[in-house]
Amino acid sequence: MNGLYRPRHGRMIAGVCAGLARRFGLSSTTVRLLFLLSCLLPGPQFVVYLVLWVMMPSEERRMAGSR
Repeated sequence: MNGLYRPRHGRMIAGVCAGLARRFGLSSTTVRLLFLLSCLLPGPQFVVYLVLWVMMPSEERRMAGSR
């Protein structure tokens, strides 16, 4: 399970930060803090988060599709 997906456990809102953290070997807290800090900068951070929420498969769907 090395792909990019939203985990079932450890979610705060949609699991996007937790999924990115697992994929890149970081802690979920670190990724969440980086996201919050990035919101202080101008840019489409919330839009990117929403797009990742829609595009990243959930762990349940990923596991069901591998059978």
